[in-house]
Amino acid sequence: MNGLDSAIRDADTAAYAAYGSSLDANVRYLTRFRTTDPVVYVQKPGERGMIVVPQMEHERAVRESTAAVATRADAGYLDYIKAGEPRWRATAHMIADLAGGPVLVPANFPLALARELESFHPVVLDERGAVEAMRAVKAPEEIERIRSVQRATEAAMEHGMALIRSSVPKGGVLYRDGAPLTSEAVRAGMHAYLLAHGYRGVDTIVSCGPDTALPHSPGAGPLRENEPIVIDIYPQDELTGYHADMTRTVVKGEPSPAIREMYEAVRDAKTHAVSMLRAGAVGADLYRATVEFFRDRGYESNTQGFTHSLGHGVGLEVHEEPSLGPQGGELCAGNVVTIEPGLYYPGTGGVRLEDMGAVTETGFDRFTQYGEELTL
Repeated sequence: MNGLDSAIRDADTAAYAAYGSSLDANVRYLTRFRTTDPVVYVQKPGERGMIVVPQMEHERAVRESTAAVATRADAGYLDYIKAGEPRWRATAHMIADLAGGPVLVPANFPLALARELESFHPVVLDERGAVEAMRAVKAPEEIERIRSVQRATEAAMEHGMALIRSSVPKGGVLYRDGAPLTSEAVRAGMHAYLLAHGYRGVDTIVSCGPDTALPHSPGAGPLRENEPIVIDIYPQDELTGYHADMTRTVVKGEPSPAIREMYEAVRDAKTHAVSMLRAGAVGADLYRATVEFFRDRGYESNTQGFTHSLGHGVGLEVHEEPSLGPQGGELCAGNVVTIEPGLYYPGTGGVRLEDMGAVTETGFDRFTQYGEELTL
């Protein structure tokens, strides 16, 4: 936690405080504790961070959390409630006591809590995102957790691909078991597989035809023959909280010449970007190199063509630091990132391919092992 200690000292504060459930990636990272109810985390420089939990969660938090554990009663919260203080006021009073001085807080710290806390000590916003920066560099055990999610992701992807592969075209629509094969059916099949193996799929993209020209269209309705199908899946391990992220584009039948050419350009752009990826590379430079690569192939990077960043960090959030976009900074060993070039043209469709892996001193340790054939 040296990065957080430095941020506390640099901000001339006495402690760092966070508030949230384990849906808050920073809280989960700092505590390693799973909870649906919000908890308080307070850390002083040079000391072990503390998590404050309800009494009923105390024993479980002692077993699971990497932080020191106190109950709300131990930390004085219940005394302030008994004295008539409203919930936000009592929580702020408790944090002020634990901090003992000015408090550094993250950008998503609740406004109501910050305003109450300011009546006790100055509150300083952590504009540089110290915890986010720490999360961006994965420890070996985090990398192994993400690798594990990626293996499940690829198995779920294959489950979805098998449904498409075994379908039969009738009148331009793909059928399976006598009924149209839909985006919803493929998505549900992948999600069911993930759930059975301890993972959670949310907002998985299974888009087809015109919908593929919209990068984040979830897709709906029957899948069609000879048209691009984009599957973008980013599950979360329910136990560890870590994500993976992968995209493939396929066609059941014969792709149009335009889609085939786009696919080849995207595949080659991905290979080109990976060849430049290593510690010390700059995310913005990789993005610009991909823009230039597509320009040389005759594709623009504006409101159509290549319309998004080259990639992003993956961890306790599916989109986190670092960025491989126009504002992306220097990459370092231990970053886990995606490389996901894409091309999108209304009236033609879209193509995206996405791999994920760890940045190393000499290159890219690719976690993704799934194939990338266009036609099924």
